[in-house]
Amino acid sequence: MHFMNALAERWQRADSLLCVGLDPDPARLPAHLHERPDAILAFCRDIVDATADAVCCFKPQIAYFAAARAEDQLEDLIRHIHERHPGIPVILDAKRGDIGSTAAQYAREAFRRYGADAVTVNPYMGRDSIEPYLEYADRGVILLCRTSNAGGSDLQFLDVGGEKLYERVARLAADEWNASGNLGLVVGATFPDEIARVRQITGDMPLLVPGIGAQGGDIAAVLAAGRSRDGTGLIINSSRAILYAGDGEDFAAAARFAAQATRTAINRCR
Repeated sequence: MHFMNALAERWQRADSLLCVGLDPDPARLPAHLHERPDAILAFCRDIVDATADAVCCFKPQIAYFAAARAEDQLEDLIRHIHERHPGIPVILDAKRGDIGSTAAQYAREAFRRYGADAVTVNPYMGRDSIEPYLEYADRGVILLCRTSNAGGSDLQFLDVGGEKLYERVARLAADEWNASGNLGLVVGATFPDEIARVRQITGDMPLLVPGIGAQGGDIAAVLAAGRSRDGTGLIINSSRAILYAGDGEDFAAAARFAAQATRTAINRCR
């Protein structure tokens, strides 16, 4: 199924705009997993199984797996999600950005090796750096636009011909770059005014919104600024606040409680 169709179906079926980010820090895994060679897989798999009915998608962050030499566990995790929870899209958070020939290999890595349904991409090298991803017309390509970190303003707020650079990225993504209808944008929860501006530019394009939970983004402000006309349009990511809601053998149950509470808080504002 096309990523956009799968996402839209999941928004409705799960009644959820929540995305659980899978950022497994080995130093924060529960003690009973520390000696397992597949500790990262075991941790993330249990989180996934406990929270699947509360989410619209999952978002593993590739750096946490690669730094621990656990890329094989990432492959197994995404395979597990697809087999155990069919219909839930997986966004590989990789933020790749390079020249076309290298981007083609990164696209192959994301979509062929890992089997991700979508990938995050840095578009600031221009159109030819994202075109290899767009060739996978059934997969999602989610471009960095207005990121949640404070330093993003150093470049993303630069004036380019009468508009801010992040606004230009949003305009390109909504228009000439989106021939296959598979683009989305990353806009941080910590900047609701910019979320509203991106929504104004892009219509109903999906927005991946990191920054609630541990980063302090306000859920009500995000919904007011960014929901689409039908009350969806958002992929609201929470990682640490859900992953590390508990640190004992009942960590998955604690994560489930946190995920359900977050979904309820989001839906209350829709």
